[in-house]
Amino acid sequence: MPIRAKVASSVSRTAAALSRAAGRGDGSVIGGWIGLKIDPDLLRNLAHGRAIALVSGTNGKTTTTRLAAAAVGVLGPVATNSFGANMPTGHTSALAKAGTTPYAVLEVDEHYLPRVIEDTTPHVVALLNLSRDQLDRAKEVAMMAQMWRTALAAHPDVHVVANADDPMVVWAAAHAPHVRWFSAGQRWHDDSWVCPESGDPIERSGGDWWCTGCWLRRPAPQWQVEDDGVVDPGGDWHLIKLQLPGRVNLGNAATALALAAEFGVRPIEAVSRLSTVASVAGRYAQVERDGRLIRLLLAKNPASWLEAFDMAELAPTLLSINARDPDGFDTSWLYDVDFSPLRGRPVLITGERAYDLAVRLEVNDVPFRHVRTFDEAIASTPAGRLEVIANYTAFQDIRAELNRVN
Repeated sequence: MPIRAKVASSVSRTAAALSRAAGRGDGSVIGGWIGLKIDPDLLRNLAHGRAIALVSGTNGKTTTTRLAAAAVGVLGPVATNSFGANMPTGHTSALAKAGTTPYAVLEVDEHYLPRVIEDTTPHVVALLNLSRDQLDRAKEVAMMAQMWRTALAAHPDVHVVANADDPMVVWAAAHAPHVRWFSAGQRWHDDSWVCPESGDPIERSGGDWWCTGCWLRRPAPQWQVEDDGVVDPGGDWHLIKLQLPGRVNLGNAATALALAAEFGVRPIEAVSRLSTVASVAGRYAQVERDGRLIRLLLAKNPASWLEAFDMAELAPTLLSINARDPDGFDTSWLYDVDFSPLRGRPVLITGERAYDLAVRLEVNDVPFRHVRTFDEAIASTPAGRLEVIANYTAFQDIRAELNRVN
């Protein structure tokens, strides 16, 4: 690397370490921010010479990235932004911290994907899904799909691993020269009833879908979830054993295997490594406190709340909602979530926008109790399991209460 980049990388590592030592966080943002101030091309310099995979989408990025890094680890050391800092500052910090590694698997915020493709020249990009997320400050779904489509057209050498079940993702990736399709199922359909190509309705039957007015339709997937395993392009079925809950994570595992295969990793070599992932930056972590087994689930938009309800056991459940800048200030998305699966269990609510959530639960006829603090929530539930479902900053607040469990 140029001398300036070496200095910037060293300062980045030092700043991140000081941040961690001071208890100000994991240093995954501040280190990269300072490094890029010293050398604006630092990310490009750090990426040079590595085989890189990028993982992007509205939901599942952090978990899929962790699983994919485990799978690619068959080949050697892998740099990754394991704490979910998914913008260029986080990528820079992760690569600087890792030092020299032959591989990197990076989670990328969907808005930043074109820029990060430009800066890192990845070997493969995995596209998971697109749905509404923080619309008070984020792009509408079809606009995001167009941005991805344009970025991939500008980089025809990139290998793409894309979700065949999401019409928006298929449209974005359909003309990429090197594309592999995976099918992990898609329960959330409310952002893809209209074709992004023609504006005509999209019809669905079973797992299939097609546009009623143009060529766009579900491609045949080479990778597919089947029962408790994944079928690879050769037709071989691989049993997947995960510590992570929910069928959605079986789909994330399929994506990770498909991504790793683009580096030459055989599924039979990678499947055992997937089972080593137990929690991801606090997601799915289980902590014992005062006789309660507390499990943390992150849900930041309607699609991810639907999956969180599927993962949560029938036990007392704490819901926490904030509306700070990382969450989006508009909480009207609560009315796109069906909270009826929570009926029949004790429900507690907290967070800065608990009253907004209270009104929504009243509409859905879900009884609840308001608690002002996390400690009060623990004291209000009997010994045993407590499920916690929270949006982004509320999740981080509770994670801090649990000593930033990872």
